[in-house]
Amino acid sequence: MSQFLTELFQSIFTPGPTHSLLVATNVAFAGLQATLLALLIATYSIHFLILSFLSAGLWWAINWFVAELRIAEAEMAEKKRRQEEVGSGDDSETEAETVIESSDTKSGSKEVEVIEPVGDLKPRFASGGSRSEHSTEDEWERVSENEKDK
Repeated sequence: MSQFLTELFQSIFTPGPTHSLLVATNVAFAGLQATLLALLIATYSIHFLILSFLSAGLWWAINWFVAELRIAEAEMAEKKRRQEEVGSGDDSETEAETVIESSDTKSGSKEVEVIEPVGDLKPRFASGGSRSEHSTEDEWERVSENEKDK
């Protein structure tokens, strides 16, 4: 029993559903179902029947999710195994590095051409004012001032 509790405590820090965590979950839900059944018999309250159905649904959903995780893990392991089989037979494409050496000292593409500005382009803040005079915040302030005046 102490070994199970130790495994259960360690499974908290292990990613994914572990065997001891699943056993503890199933035992806890079985205990909850037994308790709800006893309360239903003792009180004849429909609330315990509804709680029992909700508990059973959650119990089933947890076990279904764990089963789906295991299926997905098996598929991933199979895919990884296939990639290793394919990769081990042909190392030239999967692990090769391509090194491009250039005889020029310049870096960059020769196909890109720098275009000089044409026409009368004005800088945005050329009117002599500061940058904040033309900001969006100042425009919103002017709008809100105009609304206050109305």
